[in-house]
Amino acid sequence: MAVEGLSVSFDGVPVLDGVDLSVAPGEVLVLLGPSGCGKSTLLRTVAGLELPTAGRVRWGDEDLTGLPTHLRQVGLVFQDHALFGHRDVAGNVGFGLRVAGAEADVVAHRVARALELVGLAGFEGRRVDTLSGGEAQRVALARSLAAAPRVLLLDEPLGSLDRALRERLTGDLGVLLRHLGLAAVHVTHDHDEAFVLADRIAVLGGGRVDRIGTPDEVWSEPGTVHAARCLGHDNLVVLEADGRCALGRLADGPGTVLLRADRLALGAPGEGASATVAAVARRAGRPVATVSVGGSSVGGLEVRVPFDEGSSWRPGDEVGLVVPDGAVVSLSG
Repeated sequence: MAVEGLSVSFDGVPVLDGVDLSVAPGEVLVLLGPSGCGKSTLLRTVAGLELPTAGRVRWGDEDLTGLPTHLRQVGLVFQDHALFGHRDVAGNVGFGLRVAGAEADVVAHRVARALELVGLAGFEGRRVDTLSGGEAQRVALARSLAAAPRVLLLDEPLGSLDRALRERLTGDLGVLLRHLGLAAVHVTHDHDEAFVLADRIAVLGGGRVDRIGTPDEVWSEPGTVHAARCLGHDNLVVLEADGRCALGRLADGPGTVLLRADRLALGAPGEGASATVAAVARRAGRPVATVSVGGSSVGGLEVRVPFDEGSSWRPGDEVGLVVPDGAVVSLSG
């Protein structure tokens, strides 16, 4: 599935501007970005729920741009799961099949198979108002899978769940998508979720694709300030006119650079730049020190550095901040 030169405007205001993207069977493409960047509009346009002002949507050589939604063979899963409260689980999962005129035995078989795929075998007779949030979202996913889509479109399907459940279901969803071998496009603003699910990540900003690549590629070289922030990088440093900051000269001129936290290291005073530990906390289960370089004076900066469990850095400790080759990445924008 591909979109080419796709633009969408509402009341003359551009929301998408010349987007080019593709996703292959068996691939999970994650659209990452803040609210309002055009992620959901892109999914809705692929599904046929919005009309583009320019560009096209295609599957192979087949132009889908003018086709109604029910002829596109896409599955769409929303954050609010949009289940019918007056129907049981089987009634929800098989609804689209029955509307399309499928025989009762075909509907029953595909409903059972879809529920088995999402880990809800035997739930056919359950009332949807008795389901947990995670179960309801699995039913919504099963409903899309039962229709045998060519492309699965997931619009922040886990966004309304609490964090612990969201993290568990993210892993389950990744396993399922790879098992199915479908082309899938997943929308999220959560960079951790993106890195778990994605074969490729497309960072959207201002209605355009700001950066696209494999998780390793976009993490190592975000390209822009916007992409670096969306991907979860912390240490963005604005340089002075001569390319200097509290760590010394990091570039030939003004701009913004990223200090890759995973390549920085803390050592004894005298090893690298002089710094003071300002705080220690845990992030994703790993200890991270916030160190101050240059103190509280103008031009001073704070840098977050993960460290090993065997170290015992504490606030107030004097340390050396080691910035090896490859830790400084130039950014545009």
